[in-house]
Amino acid sequence: MKRTTRTRGLLVALAFAPATRAAHAPAAAGDPHAHCQEAAPAPAAPSASASRVDVEVVNAVLLDQDGAEVHFKSDVVGDRLVVMNFVYTTCTTICPLLSARFARLQERLGDRQGRDVFLVSISVDPNRDTPARLKAYAARHGARAGWSHLTGTKGDVDRVLKGLGAYTGNFVDHAPMILVGDGRTGRWARLNGFPAPDQVLAVIDDLLAARRQAAME
Repeated sequence: MKRTTRTRGLLVALAFAPATRAAHAPAAAGDPHAHCQEAAPAPAAPSASASRVDVEVVNAVLLDQDGAEVHFKSDVVGDRLVVMNFVYTTCTTICPLLSARFARLQERLGDRQGRDVFLVSISVDPNRDTPARLKAYAARHGARAGWSHLTGTKGDVDRVLKGLGAYTGNFVDHAPMILVGDGRTGRWARLNGFPAPDQVLAVIDDLLAARRQAAME
């Protein structure tokens, strides 16, 4: 589906608005995510807004869905272009919606996934989300190569989340968002809410364009 020039221009402007620290606001009153462990119908997924953000990528040791140790900065991000979301496996509302968006994005990426772009889902409930649980969760959402699910000790996961601006004291109150970043150039954008694949792809394309431009300078 082709994006109009006007729509693409708006996405570019949003994605690279003046940088702000990636703060994670508490869930609004009545937010169904505050009751994710209850069986509740999935809320309607609103559109997403995007903004340029500054993050700190820490090199904590985490575990992937196969139980393998990975260094977050050097192994997961490195100089790659990554798209991240933040979920936990017992959530029944917002987290499945975010993972469903990733599943749709993975279809749009095709063979670019695992080559040009890597998807990363980080558990916000590491005390319960073991690698085995994450592997089962990943399978439910059809995750393929190039889409990693990460957990670890609470201390290490919290350090990663704080650096990314995705930490909240009570994990059930974490707000929906997606981060898109380029480990090579250090450019990052945050999309709040539930971005459609086209919105995420627009930010990916802009980051790749910025990478090419930086290489020519």
